[in-house]
Amino acid sequence: MSLDDVRPVRRIRRRDDARYDPDLWPYAVPAVRQLLDAGLDLPAGVTFLVGENGAGKSTIVEAVAAAAGLNPEGGSRHARHSTRVSESPLHLALQLVRSAGSARWGYFLRAETMHGLYTYLEETGSPRRPEPPLHEMSHGESFLQVLGQHFDQAGFYVLDEPEAALSFTSCLALVDQLHQLAAAGAQVLCATHSPLLTALPGCTILELDDDGLHRTTWEDLAVVSHWRTYLRDPRVYLRHVLG
Repeated sequence: MSLDDVRPVRRIRRRDDARYDPDLWPYAVPAVRQLLDAGLDLPAGVTFLVGENGAGKSTIVEAVAAAAGLNPEGGSRHARHSTRVSESPLHLALQLVRSAGSARWGYFLRAETMHGLYTYLEETGSPRRPEPPLHEMSHGESFLQVLGQHFDQAGFYVLDEPEAALSFTSCLALVDQLHQLAAAGAQVLCATHSPLLTALPGCTILELDDDGLHRTTWEDLAVVSHWRTYLRDPRVYLRHVLG
């Protein structure tokens, strides 16, 4: 049996009973509208959502995580912490089509609510598997600690802009971890701006723009082109930014 046959989420689609106003946010965002109208087959392994701010990346991954039963502020199905509701209602309109017999474990890491998750994990850690003092570590160190502790088996993992916490070297460590997860049969959906992460061999890249979302390659990503040009000569951009 191939990994494609047992992937935790086969397809993301609109619920038959979904009710929403297509002219209001977030339903009017082109990528969200396409997801609701046409659905999305989610392949095995690692899938990255890439696009400009406001393109719908985080909105979609947050909604998919919630539709999968994961805590909207991060954690597993069992996490119950909540500080301030900030996610959109999109998850109420989504249904995940699952594979029979697939792994049910899942975890969501959302960059903007990580400190609340750290507090929750420190307060509820199991005596058999206690959490280290996450708040006493740097943001990147604690982020990698949570990854190592909870992203360790086949299942469905959702990440929202994980590079926000990580240095270049730590991003490389995350690439290695994502590679190992995919090899072990895990399925990952990740929103990112990082050309480093999206260079992961074998990954699927979906670019979000004003036309919706479409599959692309690392070489054709706009963010890769921008970074190449900027690193070659920052003045190409800075002369416009700095007047």
